[in-house]
Amino acid sequence: MPDINVLFITGDQWRYDALSVLGHPVVKTPNLDALAADGVLFKRHFTNASPCGPSRSSLHTGLYLMTHRSGRNGTPLDARFTNWAKELRKAGYDPALIGYTDISPDPRAHSPGDPALKTYEGVLPGLRPHVVMASDRKAWLAYLRRHGYDVPAVAKEIYTPQTEDAAMAEKRGPSFPPAAFKAEHSDTAFVTDEAMAFIDGQAGHAWCLHLSHLRPHPPLVAPAPWHDLYKPDAMPLSHRKASVAEESKTHPWLAWHLARSMGLGGMPEHHQQQAKATYFGLIAEMDHHLGRLVAYLKKTGQYDRTLIVFTSDHGEMLGDHWFHGKDGYYDPAFRVPMIVKPPSGGARGAVVDEFTEHVDVMPTLCDLVGLETPDQADGVSLRPFLEGKLPATWRRATHFEYDFRDVVGSAPETGLGLSLDACCLAVWRGERFKYVHFAGLAPLLFDLQADPNELRNLAGDPGHQATMLEAAQALLSHRLVHADRTLTGIHLTEDGPIRRRGR
Repeated sequence: MPDINVLFITGDQWRYDALSVLGHPVVKTPNLDALAADGVLFKRHFTNASPCGPSRSSLHTGLYLMTHRSGRNGTPLDARFTNWAKELRKAGYDPALIGYTDISPDPRAHSPGDPALKTYEGVLPGLRPHVVMASDRKAWLAYLRRHGYDVPAVAKEIYTPQTEDAAMAEKRGPSFPPAAFKAEHSDTAFVTDEAMAFIDGQAGHAWCLHLSHLRPHPPLVAPAPWHDLYKPDAMPLSHRKASVAEESKTHPWLAWHLARSMGLGGMPEHHQQQAKATYFGLIAEMDHHLGRLVAYLKKTGQYDRTLIVFTSDHGEMLGDHWFHGKDGYYDPAFRVPMIVKPPSGGARGAVVDEFTEHVDVMPTLCDLVGLETPDQADGVSLRPFLEGKLPATWRRATHFEYDFRDVVGSAPETGLGLSLDACCLAVWRGERFKYVHFAGLAPLLFDLQADPNELRNLAGDPGHQATMLEAAQALLSHRLVHADRTLTGIHLTEDGPIRRRGR
């Protein structure tokens, strides 16, 4: 039987730098800072795909996008792949979910009329749904009704802010007015309360919970007092060129993306700064509730025997390069925070500067509960770092991908003249140089040492052709080495199958 608890927490759309322990000039996250002091902070951690569904597919399966191929929200995840929840069941856990996973089910495992095939918001196989927070927010809205709220018929309208002070809303921007619900009844407060109730119901037995928060994902509406915690004039400025038009010259994909109503050129600057303030307010709210959860674990004597993993599915551009969201190839969309607090012993307060990736999380969870990492996994266990050791060999670059195909609307095919399968890119991001390879468009190259904000594309510079070739070869080798290995390490002999692990 299991002897440690597993608490796997994700935020959604959380920028890597939005932790005060990393020296952010504005946002304060005292509870996550304290968790980092009790565990290990992974300073250069990256998701391997974006947006939500693809990033979570990599996070949960330990697979790169090039293998799991669930490249968009709504692209099915092949049922043949295992994941950390399925694996932990082998160790006696019954992993539960509070929140959501955005895993689109394999239609081959369902009848054509199954309602599961009418949404991309499926639950990761292996998780037992305890409280599901899909976009319909049914459980939370029922909770609000019980507390006397007049809940709208359309779920997303619950986020319509209060607008009594129209003048202030106009001055500060549409994201400033507070939510119509009280802070103690917010979606963040609700799932935290549900998590503590779930743990309380385990009656002292070892448990496993995936707690998946929405925040700080839009809508950028926060309850009072979190909506006014930070002031817009204190917000850091965005890293971008002088105008949307100038930014668009960087690359055809970026020009196309900014032209599709994603550019911020039409939004007043002070409204953009207020959006940042509200975003950081949502982070502060979530940090507060994570502090409540940790305090509960300590009060009930469970903290020291609980493995806690905190990360986000992907990042947020927050105005950099003139857009919000998590699309493209820039670091802020793919670099995310990660903190791991082991149940006992090991490193405390360590900061890891090596490149780590979402594909490492599944092997780490397996390793820490005494399971072997499945052969399918592209990542490797982070256990050495948690024990204060530096592995003898480790990756010297990180790899991530972005699939921008549009199966339903064909928008990039029409706008960029690409075939469906050419609507994708892969990134090789090293210590100094970052190479972006498009299947059907020109590549990009950035010198992160001289240009950390990725403002100058060097791909056409004759002086950097050797660097580009080296990066392209490294990317190709990486993809060759990490091709699907489910059966490649097995050889059938007259004595039966012989298995050898590549790592």
